[in-house]
Amino acid sequence: MMLVKTKVRPSPIHGLGVFADEFISKGTLVWRFIPGFDLKFTREQIVALPKHLQIYLIKYSYLSRKSKLYCAPIDDNKYMNHSETPNVFSEYRDDEEEVVSYALRDIETGEELTEDYSKFEDINVLGHVLNELVKKYGLEDEVDPRLK
Repeated sequence: MMLVKTKVRPSPIHGLGVFADEFISKGTLVWRFIPGFDLKFTREQIVALPKHLQIYLIKYSYLSRKSKLYCAPIDDNKYMNHSETPNVFSEYRDDEEEVVSYALRDIETGEELTEDYSKFEDINVLGHVLNELVKKYGLEDEVDPRLK
């Protein structure tokens, strides 16, 4: 769940992005997984879904290093784009169910929030169902730029 005010709009990075709708101070927690709000799926659950829902999860979920489940943020966080020089850092903490994200530096109102996906997800895991579905449906140009 986003813990700061944001807006979604077109991104110069990829598709839509999430932008700060307020000043965010360095160190501020900007997102955390909230059970019952954000969702988790097993590989088997995803494979059993209709094609259009599989495609949705390809675009907006990640494989958790902590639970080994596919996590789907329900709010604006699903639009946070990848950057090699992010302004948000995501990490797993013992006292949190899943990843939490905080500001690496001060973020100005209107600035796009970005994170380095590799800090919380390994996209090259053997059997990663989302990667398999990307190839099955020919969606390489629509998803995470790291898959291209």
